[in-house]
Amino acid sequence: MCLGIPGQIVEIIDEDIMLAKAEVSGVRRNINIGLVHYDEHRLAVGDWVLIHVGFAMSKLDEEEAHMALKALKDIGDEYEAELEELKTSRIE
Repeated sequence: MCLGIPGQIVEIIDEDIMLAKAEVSGVRRNINIGLVHYDEHRLAVGDWVLIHVGFAMSKLDEEEAHMALKALKDIGDEYEAELEELKTSRIE
């Protein structure tokens, strides 16, 4: 199962190539923010996004992010598998 996981932006690495670093449950990875970082919709450090296969799919508020993380943790195995995939993913 592929899940979208909430992550918090910890660094905007390169706006020209739409690359940011996000933290998901203690794992930090580069993600593409091109789908949500444009015009007046700019992401900033501290913002929460829903991440799927290395792409920020949408921006979340902090309450939504924490509720989603709790629900995902309750799922169990699928959530743990998704975190393992995130740990090995690389977007450079």
